[in-house]
Amino acid sequence: MSPAKPNVSKRRLVSVELDEASIGRSNEDVEHERKVAIYDLLEMNYFAPVEHDGGPYALHLSVNANRLVFDIRLEDGTPVMAHLFSLSPLRRIVKDYYMICDSYYAAIRTATPDKIEAIDMGRRGIHNEGSNILMERLKDKVTVDLDTARRLFTLICVLHWKG
Repeated sequence: MSPAKPNVSKRRLVSVELDEASIGRSNEDVEHERKVAIYDLLEMNYFAPVEHDGGPYALHLSVNANRLVFDIRLEDGTPVMAHLFSLSPLRRIVKDYYMICDSYYAAIRTATPDKIEAIDMGRRGIHNEGSNILMERLKDKVTVDLDTARRLFTLICVLHWKG
């Protein structure tokens, strides 16, 4: 008999809320991108606070100084844990990601398909690097798979975007 597998359906996020007081609202384009990033994250994810067998989870994100606050609760609002995540290790990678995204969008208008593909490969590489840093920095508090880390990294990038 094989060992019992954890109930993956419980190890997931079912809601993500952004704290308006610390993150604030932005222009229509940025708000749309935030909603898309949250939708993508909720659509499919693996999210499991270390040493917690509950779930599914609700995530409330806020910013305190240069830290992203992960306030993790059960779906019914019962507190599970809070984790302060320093944004400093991601600052350079987010900046690089935006620079290459700008290059990508500019290339779409004028560059050859080969050039666009090369820029897109670079963009995906930087996105993966940011996702891996995020996974590494969260590993002692929250277990996420690579796809979830990618979606969280996208959300973090969108939180930095000014439009």
